[in-house]
Amino acid sequence: MNYTIHDIQKLIPHRYPFLLVDKVLQCEDDHIVAIKNVTINEPFFTGHFPEMPIMPGVLIIEAMAQASGILFISKFQDGKKRLVYFAGIDNAKFRKQVGPGDQLRLELQTVRMRQTSYKMHGTAYVNDEIVAEADLLLVAEVIES
Repeated sequence: MNYTIHDIQKLIPHRYPFLLVDKVLQCEDDHIVAIKNVTINEPFFTGHFPEMPIMPGVLIIEAMAQASGILFISKFQDGKKRLVYFAGIDNAKFRKQVGPGDQLRLELQTVRMRQTSYKMHGTAYVNDEIVAEADLLLVAEVIES
């Protein structure tokens, strides 16, 4: 299954300037592939760094977490609204810089899934080159019935 930005906004509460997933190319039982288009008008570029704009690594990880949240929330069709929280990170590595004009492809694979928590391994690519990877722990809570 794939999702447009409108579908994504129905699943997760993030909005500009903190919505870091533009579309989902694939969302299956245990993995997701999502896209973040990195543009020069991103608000973080004004300060990171004005002469050499670089996307902060923590925002690449946040984009992975948001994609993971989309995968997790899309699994439930019980009518309950859920909110996913980022609970932990292990083995984060940043291999290349990401800047304006790049397109991040976020690929996340489920390592372990339980009723309210899950662990994902994520890899971020630009032009088929790995730019970052990490293991993410996320938890979900029902906020409405």
